[in-house]
Amino acid sequence: MADADNPTEMIADIGRRARHAARTLAGLPTAAKAAGLRAAAARLRGAEGDILAANARDMAAGEARGLGAALLDRLRLDPPRVAGMAAGVDAVAGLPDPVGQTIDRVERPNGLRLSRVRVPIGVIGIVYESRPNVTADAGVLCVMAGNAAILRGGSEAVHSNRAIHAALAAGFADAGLPADAVQLVPTTDRAAVGAMLAADGAIDLIIPRGGKSLVARVQAEARVPVLAHLDGINHVYVDASADPDMAARVVVDAKMRRTGICGSMETLLIDRAYPHGRALVAALAAAGCEIRGDAATVSLAGVAAAGPEDWDTEYLDAIASVALVDGVDGAMAHIARHGSHHTDAIVAADAAIAERFLAGVDSAIVLWNASTQFADGGEFGLGAEIGIATGRLHARGPVALEGLTTYKWIGRGTGQVRG
Repeated sequence: MADADNPTEMIADIGRRARHAARTLAGLPTAAKAAGLRAAAARLRGAEGDILAANARDMAAGEARGLGAALLDRLRLDPPRVAGMAAGVDAVAGLPDPVGQTIDRVERPNGLRLSRVRVPIGVIGIVYESRPNVTADAGVLCVMAGNAAILRGGSEAVHSNRAIHAALAAGFADAGLPADAVQLVPTTDRAAVGAMLAADGAIDLIIPRGGKSLVARVQAEARVPVLAHLDGINHVYVDASADPDMAARVVVDAKMRRTGICGSMETLLIDRAYPHGRALVAALAAAGCEIRGDAATVSLAGVAAAGPEDWDTEYLDAIASVALVDGVDGAMAHIARHGSHHTDAIVAADAAIAERFLAGVDSAIVLWNASTQFADGGEFGLGAEIGIATGRLHARGPVALEGLTTYKWIGRGTGQVRG
């Protein structure tokens, strides 16, 4: 490997080896890739002690650095989370392989038969912060879709990431997969990120997973195509027709189940005509949530006043902004002004109103009578996910196997010429 003191040479070397591995992975049958993932899952289970010891070092360092509660929650591993990580790898191994699937086909009047077939993207670079489970999720999703992965995790999870990567690499070796199928950049120097972003030709796609500053840097500097995941400024709108028990249950879960994930509700919108608004706000506050409301909510429930910045803030904490709106149109207008196109939900008994919301809200995930915390690839039946894409091109919503492929056209003729 090239010297880690020279990030450009280091990434170029990693990229060359990833390209070679990607060519091998692209031609492997589904069974061979699945066997590699199952072996990796077994290694993760066997390495639980090493992984938790490494994570303890990261947690101690994070606490010493003053990381906030949300970041520490993302960083923390325990036996159930390690078991869940391994189970997610096994789940991906059992998913239908998109590589080689025919998307559509047509026969032209001249007899030329054309089809679009899914193929791997090639070499995918993932730049991420805090969450060590991304090391496993991203690595195995890339491999199952026939891609090689270059992973660059954040300094706060360096020991956890290395322990998880070592287990994956051992499992892949057990099953005979290429040694360079998933590589972890060996330095946390920020210059390595810059080298990845400039590695046009060595890396085919960059996926950032992290805070706004990381994603902004990637989008500003990248010479490689980017699949971006921006803020999760998610809303739950409670319509006047909503069942009050369901509304309280969905709203509290959407905010408080895990406050530090991108699917957490950040803003609650309540129809002015909803008769149980005060009780709904009280239920959220009783669950331990700090409430910041607009003038109408302050008058209704006596909560603290929200500032202009609250409507555009991803708290990732036990804080929610609350506003009263004029029906579904008012809710959709608020979401259009302040949303991040991630996940928004409506609680309503009126199906016609719910369908207007589902059709009218321009987000990657729109839900009816369900918590925004379902914004997760595993909950969508996709196994692990590599992120939630909020853009409009290539892939949108939870990005899993299919989102890590592209396609090519294949033509089968009988000697046709254009003449």
